[in-house]
Amino acid sequence: MLAQETLKQIGSVAKESGVPIKTIRYYEELGLLKTSGRTEGGFRLFNSDVFVRLHFIKRAQSLGLSLLEIKEFIDVHEHGELPCDRIQIKLKDKLAAIERQIEQLLILKLELEGLLSGWETRPENPEDTICPIIERD
Repeated sequence: MLAQETLKQIGSVAKESGVPIKTIRYYEELGLLKTSGRTEGGFRLFNSDVFVRLHFIKRAQSLGLSLLEIKEFIDVHEHGELPCDRIQIKLKDKLAAIERQIEQLLILKLELEGLLSGWETRPENPEDTICPIIERD
């Protein structure tokens, strides 16, 4: 005979996982987590798999994935497939976006360095300008 799994109330899950109760409720609302029922008092009950799921969600978020993207991957997993190929595509897209941001930031950095290198210049007619360093192209 199999031993019945001990279900945990939402407060215990929050305490053990470090994820606030409000966040756990939100994840359930989005379909990222599923309860295993409720107590007579209405408290949500979860099986031990919830910790694996919460870890996956936190890790995926730390990699820049949105909750909507994470939901898509969880849905694939719940249909018996591994979502790794889809995750790889998303992560490659994230990496490309970061590389574009880095390029834009480097251009901005050069522009700011150029502006600051001429900061000591004083305008000849200060009443005609607010700040000539910023106003020049």
